[in-house]
Amino acid sequence: MQDWDVIIIGGGIAGASLGAAIAEARRTLIVEAEAHCGYHATGRSAAFWLESYGGPQVAKLTAASRTFLEAGGFLRTRGALHVSRTGPPEAPVGVDSRPIDRNALERMLPGIRPEWRHAILEPGCADIDVAALHAAFLADFRACGGIVEPGRRLARAHRDGGRWTAHFDDGDTQTSAVLVNAAGAWADAVAEACGVPPLGLAAKRRTMVQLRVGQPGLRDLPLVDDPEGTFYFKGEGDRTIWLSPHDEIATDPCDAAPEEIDVAIAIDRFEQVVDWPVEAVERRWAGLRTFAPDRLPVYGFDPRADGFFWCAGQGGFGIQTSPAAARMAAALLTGDPPDPMVAHINAATFAPGRFAP
Repeated sequence: MQDWDVIIIGGGIAGASLGAAIAEARRTLIVEAEAHCGYHATGRSAAFWLESYGGPQVAKLTAASRTFLEAGGFLRTRGALHVSRTGPPEAPVGVDSRPIDRNALERMLPGIRPEWRHAILEPGCADIDVAALHAAFLADFRACGGIVEPGRRLARAHRDGGRWTAHFDDGDTQTSAVLVNAAGAWADAVAEACGVPPLGLAAKRRTMVQLRVGQPGLRDLPLVDDPEGTFYFKGEGDRTIWLSPHDEIATDPCDAAPEEIDVAIAIDRFEQVVDWPVEAVERRWAGLRTFAPDRLPVYGFDPRADGFFWCAGQGGFGIQTSPAAARMAAALLTGDPPDPMVAHINAATFAPGRFAP
């Protein structure tokens, strides 16, 4: 048995980024249930940075993260087109965007069907190199002395004498002053295994499809979506796109897989936007997104359980907010002043105590 300052349950983007932010000052262990960190949500992301996604509170974390992501070479700007058939889309508040006319829309999205007459361009949208970002967080964590142990699942934990004792499914036991719940879709289950009331986090399945289409020159195509949230797609290769029906299908935490009906829905919606012939479905996959009841992420100590820290509920914006969110969470965990990157953000907005009865 080994004793730590902090044990983090979950090695996805949430656990890895927080670990990197605290490991220099706290002896920290990351324990990951899967054989590889980032197997579920992190490894199956659509991989874009979109400031307007997630609402105004999340946008603060997204915007604060951009400088870090750019400096690390993790972003490639492509822009986003929010297109509509019914009228001009509402401009996202506080986000760089501008309306474009039908002629400009046709130049940016050749083959768009005539009924899509309105659009807003959000030029700052960018691809994120998710694998490189996640690996960089884990490398920084290890460089500061942090230890990552994959392939180990938490069985139960209890608090006694100011320490958490965590029991794992391989029979090992570890202790720590702080236990961080960064378990993604399994976060409520982890809380219950620790004797902590769950927050009502809900896992949602998101479907992704890679299509080969009869239209060249698509690699730098903007991200395209609609205000109703019924689809999005972006260029991947010269004649390939990544497409989603923007679904959020309630599911138990699992190794998510796409269903044929959702793939068919995605293609049908895509064909209603552009006239490009679909030549093949090259790949299909699904990932999990996990939301708190108010759809804001949860960062902070649980007021009902001493030393139990939540880092969960990041929805579909956990990657694009991870640099700022990790620094905000690190200040909450250590009690140190917040990093200048997030000093302007009210961390209480994301506190788990907002769900306490």
